Amino acid sequence: MTDKINEQPESEETQKAENTADVTVIGVSFRDTGKTYYFDPKNHTYRPGDHVVVETARGPEYGLVTQGNKVVSSREVTSPLRPVIRLALKDDTARYERNRKIEQDAAQLFPQKAEAYHLEMKLSGVECAFDNSKLIFYFTAENRVDFRELVRDLAGVFHTRIELRQIGIRDEAKMLGGIGPCGRPFCCTTFLSDFGQVSIKMAKEQNFLNSSKISGCCGRLMCCLRFEHEAYEEARKVTPKVGAFVITPDGPGTVIETRPLQGIAKVRLEGKQETVKVFEVSALTRRDRPAKNDEKKDDDTPKA
Repeated sequence: MTDKINEQPESEETQKAENTADVTVIGVSFRDTGKTYYFDPKNHTYRPGDHVVVETARGPEYGLVTQGNKVVSSREVTSPLRPVIRLALKDDTARYERNRKIEQDAAQLFPQKAEAYHLEMKLSGVECAFDNSKLIFYFTAENRVDFRELVRDLAGVFHTRIELRQIGIRDEAKMLGGIGPCGRPFCCTTFLSDFGQVSIKMAKEQNFLNSSKISGCCGRLMCCLRFEHEAYEEARKVTPKVGAFVITPDGPGTVIETRPLQGIAKVRLEGKQETVKVFEVSALTRRDRPAKNDEKKDDDTPKA
């Protein structure tokens, strides 16, 4: 009888093991941003501070090694993991510096050209491909802009492929960078890979109803409202709502404020309107509020 063990499908455990296999990577950042991307070092050793040329979806790019060779789970890596082409040579560094100079010149020239063609466009940034194959201009505008004549003019000046990309206000903030209300660099500039959906509901659940507290420098809802959203949802499941009647170690009362992540609630004790105390949620017991009798019941007991 033929042995068919090898023909059996892989077990779930085997598939999970393959999905969580370890891989060796290095961390690389581009253009002085705090965001780090993983690349395959191809059996070479790189150290923080090294400059490398890596393969990206847009072609070769010049970057700075921020994390040396390390082993991570494959679940932390975005497939396909692109390789490091080489340790940067002197020519690579010189080309990178020339490209930065081209970007500066292009940024100074762009507003003049746009004004000459009567185009209402605000330049947000310029990127020159490492191999000089194209020059990308990012801009914002209130309406759609017909910039075909401008593209032809810029191509004649820089002698390379020209791309103009209209971006939104969030993308502009990501590109320009800055300091947020928290005093730290923008999340979108440092580590966010994309813009997740942020809603007023998230702000309401986190007790941020003041528009000045929930709007970022870009004027849109702050991306960080999403970071703790799931944690708030879990915490709120065990936290009594504002207005709920609860039994505390000091007697019954009404919840007037909650802090779900801290696991505490402020309670106004019954019969003591001026007494407000803070309790841990675990010390509170939720109960239905006793019915109030506004009128005194008639006494049916026969009088002597």
